[in-house]
Amino acid sequence: MVDLSRRQLFRGRVTAVIPQQRMPWQVNEAQFTDQCSRCEACLVACPEQIVVKGDGGFPTLDFQRGECTFCQACVNACPQPVFRPVSEPAWQQAATLEAGCLAAQGVMCRSCQDSCEPEAIVFPPRRAAISQPDIHTDLCTGCGACVSVCPSNAIAITSLEQEVRDARS
Repeated sequence: MVDLSRRQLFRGRVTAVIPQQRMPWQVNEAQFTDQCSRCEACLVACPEQIVVKGDGGFPTLDFQRGECTFCQACVNACPQPVFRPVSEPAWQQAATLEAGCLAAQGVMCRSCQDSCEPEAIVFPPRRAAISQPDIHTDLCTGCGACVSVCPSNAIAITSLEQEVRDARS
């Protein structure tokens, strides 16, 4: 198994490693790094061109390039058993707001809402104030469409499982 966190020490990074965004239906990280041959078939197959080489040469998604349409091209192109059945949910993740949201700073911006096809991002009206984004994680597919259109890079796609763990701490 390739331990990507150990590689950070040699690169002078001693802070916590932010996990890379993996592809939909991907198996757990340990199984993925054990079985992925890094053949790049998924990079070539992705019509949105959001699958890129990540740390260690393993494929990762770059939502700054666009959104995942859940077309299954990466799953179908892969010769290794690194994906779960597409009949299962693609993943358990959703958009989250981070520091720097323009609306939170009193600037009218609704770029994320405009790009959200499932309408998971809404701006409830506020009396005499700029509306603030509200992300309905139950509707959010985690596709990343809102990430690249955010002018202040204030949206991230995060694991819902991680958010539950963080809330418990």
